[in-house]
Amino acid sequence: MRSRALFAGVVLSCAVVSGGWLVERGLIGGVPDSGSRSVLFNQVLAHVAHDYVDTLADSTLYLDAVNGLVDELHDPHSEYLSPKLLSRLSESTSGRYAGVGAQIDVRDGAIIVAPLPGGPAAAAGIEVGDRITEIDGKSTRTFGTSEAQKALRGPPNSVVRLTIERTGVEAPMKFAVTRREIHVHSVQHATMLRDGIGFVALTIFSDESATELQQAIDSLRTAGMHSLILDLRGDPGGLLDEGVGVADLFLDRGQRIVNLRGRTPDATRVYADDAPQRWPSMPLALLVDSSTASAAEIVSGALQDHDRAVLLGTATYGKGSAQNVFAMPNGGALKLTTALWYTPSGRSINRIMPGDTTPPDTGAARPRYRTDDGRVVLGGGGITPDVLLPAVSVPTSDTAFARALGSHIPAFRDAVTDYALSLKGSPSVRSPDFAVTPEMRAALARRLAARGVTVDSATYAAAAPLIDRLLGYEIARYSFGAEAEFRRQMRDDPAIASAQALMAGATTQAELLKRAEASPRAAKRAKR
Repeated sequence: MRSRALFAGVVLSCAVVSGGWLVERGLIGGVPDSGSRSVLFNQVLAHVAHDYVDTLADSTLYLDAVNGLVDELHDPHSEYLSPKLLSRLSESTSGRYAGVGAQIDVRDGAIIVAPLPGGPAAAAGIEVGDRITEIDGKSTRTFGTSEAQKALRGPPNSVVRLTIERTGVEAPMKFAVTRREIHVHSVQHATMLRDGIGFVALTIFSDESATELQQAIDSLRTAGMHSLILDLRGDPGGLLDEGVGVADLFLDRGQRIVNLRGRTPDATRVYADDAPQRWPSMPLALLVDSSTASAAEIVSGALQDHDRAVLLGTATYGKGSAQNVFAMPNGGALKLTTALWYTPSGRSINRIMPGDTTPPDTGAARPRYRTDDGRVVLGGGGITPDVLLPAVSVPTSDTAFARALGSHIPAFRDAVTDYALSLKGSPSVRSPDFAVTPEMRAALARRLAARGVTVDSATYAAAAPLIDRLLGYEIARYSFGAEAEFRRQMRDDPAIASAQALMAGATTQAELLKRAEASPRAAKRAKR
C-alpha cells in the first residue's frame, strides 16, 4: 500500500568490473595468441567497425559487446549499469540524495509539492499543496515527473529559486531554497492500531533500515504496543546486510538467517543471528505480496522457518539470488549475480534460476521443508504465506468508470487534485476523518465537465465508492498531510484488517501460529 501508486493503481487497474575493462585492454594491447578465443572477438569487432554498412563509434561497439555478454547470461538480475543507472541504484540503497526535500506530483502543468518534515523546502516556508510554476526562471508547464525531479535536485548547498502559487494567495510567491542532503527513511509509517497492535511499513532495505525499524518498534512499545504487523508488501529488497540486520532483531543468538552459495569463497557464507532478540514475547505478523522481493524475502523466509512470524498475503516475488556490484573505470558498474541464497530450512525460493530461458513450471510439485516446529513450508515459487489472502478484486463499476474515462484518466487525476487543493482550509474539511459527501462528488463532476470530460450519470454514480476513496485520500493529503492520507488508506486495506483480526488478543507467537493454521485461509500444504 503505497500512497502515490494507489491513486493511479485503482483507476488504471483495468486499463496497467573489471571484466569489461579486461576485454577492452585485450583488444588495445595487441593480437592475442593465435587460436585463442579472444582472436575471434577481435576479428568480429574489427569487421563490424570497418565493414558494417553503418558507421558505429568504438565506444558504442564496446558498450554493446558488454551488454550482449551480460544479456547472454539470461539472468534478469545481472546487468551493466551506466553511470546514471548506478547513481540511481546508489540513491535507492543509501536513501540519500541532494535536493529540496519534497514529494512531488505533476498536475496541470504545475509541480504540486508536499515538503518533507525538517527538509529545506519546509524550512523555507513552502507548504503542502503549493504549486511550483517556475524553477530558476524556467516555466514548469511542460515538465514531467523526471524533469521536475532533476530540476529540483543539485549539489548540496546550491540554491534553487522557485515561483509558487498558493491557494488563497493572489500573487505568485518567490522562494530561494538551499539544497542539502536528504535521507529518505525506509520506515515511512509507524503507528498504533487498536488492541495494542502496532503497524510498521518498511519500504526498502537501505543502509539504515535495521536501525530505523528498531527505533520505530521501541517507540511503539513505549506507547503500549503488545504485538506487531510488519508490512513488507511492495518492498523490493535492497542491501543483504540490512536484511540480515532486520532478521537479527527478531531471532535468538546463533539461529541461522540465510546461507549464500557461490562459485568463489567470498560468495559463500552463512549468516547467523549474533545478538539476543529484542522483543522475544511480542507476537509478529508479516504482510507480503508478489512485490516482496530479495532482502524482504530473506527476512520473511528466516522468520517463517524459525516460527517467529505468521505470514499473511500472497506468494512473494521469488528472487533467491544475491548480486555484487563491481565498479568500472568509466563510472559505471557491473551488477552480477554471484550467489544463490537459501533459507534456514534449506529451501531456495527462486522462481527462475540464472541462465534459465524457460518459464517456470507452475504445475510441478514444489519441494517441502520443515520449520523448527515441524510445520511444512515450500521451496521454489517465492515464499508461500501461512495465511493466503485473496487478491483485491476490481468491482465491475470501477472497470466501467475507467473505461468511460478512457484516455481522460490523467484529466480525472488532475481534477481530483485541483478540487482537493481548493478545499484546503475549507469548513467542510475540519478533521482528517471528514466524510466525502455527494456534494463533493458533484463538484468533482463539474470540474471534469469543465475540462471537457463527461461520464454518464449512472456510471459515475455506480463508481461512487471508488471516487469517494480517491477524493478522501487526496483531500486528506493536501489538507492534513501524508500521514492523514495514509491512515485513511489503512482503514480501507483488507490485508491489515485480516491481520488485526487474526492477532486480536493473541499473547504469544505460538498462539498466533495456531490461529493461522486453523484459519480458513491457511495455506494448503502437507501435514506435519
